[in-house]
Amino acid sequence: MANLKVEEFNQLIEFLADDHGLQRLRDKLVRLNALVTRRKASSPSRLASQLYTLTGGLRREVPATIAIHSLWAEQINQRLGEDGEKALEKIAEDINACLGERDRIIEDKSDEIDGHIRRYESQLASLVGPDRARIDMILKAVPDVAEKLRTMPPADTSGATKDDAGDTPAGEASAAPES
Repeated sequence: MANLKVEEFNQLIEFLADDHGLQRLRDKLVRLNALVTRRKASSPSRLASQLYTLTGGLRREVPATIAIHSLWAEQINQRLGEDGEKALEKIAEDINACLGERDRIIEDKSDEIDGHIRRYESQLASLVGPDRARIDMILKAVPDVAEKLRTMPPADTSGATKDDAGDTPAGEASAAPES
């Protein structure tokens, strides 16, 4: 698994705070033993800063890391549904086929993996929104794939319709990069 950068981690916590509400998220984290303080969270960025320190950016195996992964997976799976998950698994297999020893990208398959990553991102973005898709992919990717993804421009989802959270859960997402 790749490590999230501070900005990516902050965005993940902001998404969870948007989904649950900031205080409800904090309460859930307390119940999951991720936090020991009962003080109210003043902002998503302060909560993210506290959690980043506790989890070492999700590198430490501590209750806070497990809680964040669980809450994030729950939110993503809820939006994906069973059919969306199956479609993504098939594309993930294509991505994994381009990886060799120690999960490194096979040199001859560099262009091929770009297409698979783009397909995966477009499919995921059409279900959960482009920003959530990018964070989810980086969170789950091996380091080489995460770095490649970070260098790629976001998938163009201009054909998708926006939901009330500002993400694009529906519509056909194009695989072409933004201009």
